[in-house]
Amino acid sequence: LFCYTGGFSIYALAGGAVHVDSVDSSKKAMMMVDRNVALNGFDPSMHTSLCCDAIDYLKNAPEGKYDLMIVDPPAFAKHRDAVKNALRGYQRLNAKGIQSIRPGGILFTFSCSQAIDKDMFRLAVFSAAAQVGRKVRILHQLHQPADHPINIYHPEGEYLKGLVLQIE
Repeated sequence: LFCYTGGFSIYALAGGAVHVDSVDSSKKAMMMVDRNVALNGFDPSMHTSLCCDAIDYLKNAPEGKYDLMIVDPPAFAKHRDAVKNALRGYQRLNAKGIQSIRPGGILFTFSCSQAIDKDMFRLAVFSAAAQVGRKVRILHQLHQPADHPINIYHPEGEYLKGLVLQIE
């Protein structure tokens, strides 16, 4: 979800995915995904580009459709005044994503909102799991790499965060 030019989609195909659905609301981005799939030599039947809103897509996705899902939205909160709405957005998005995962499947979920710290993000994701009644285990916690150093006087600089979750 929020695939942009398809970086995660290409990696999934290269890693042996049987089929990848790429979802983004940008028509231009979806054209670039299709081009990147072709440039990397993948059979077009292994990939579907879906130009639509991610939440709308998930509303219609059957429960348990996916073995693996990557949820990588743009920043939901660019300032403190947006935190409450952003947390609701992360919870709603992840609840729908969790419902779409088969038991034993994996969900990669991310936030790049500087006003949302890692604890707030985790709570939103865990609330989403509780909302839909699914058990979730953290397999890995992801942080920004060394080329995104954090200034100790600007803790909001630690804006990249992610969770790798197994959905039971």
